[in-house]
Amino acid sequence: AFTLYSLLQAALLFVNAIAVLHEERFLRNVGWGTDQGIGGFGEEPGIKAQLMNLIRSVRTVMRVPLIAVNSITIVLLFLFG
Repeated sequence: AFTLYSLLQAALLFVNAIAVLHEERFLRNVGWGTDQGIGGFGEEPGIKAQLMNLIRSVRTVMRVPLIAVNSITIVLLFLFG
């Protein structure tokens, strides 16, 4: 069934997937390392640079909240199936 809980759980899985992307092991191998996509001064950053910035920001900001939200989700799954 498509419920609000399943939608939140899918969003949580997506954020977890972004958070576990390792820059040296995975992202650099596919050409998305920190040294690629650096623009010049005054240039608009491209889509690739913006996505890398988003991934870096999610990994930095969401680390501790993801631990808490994942723990709550695991407890809810144990209690209510």
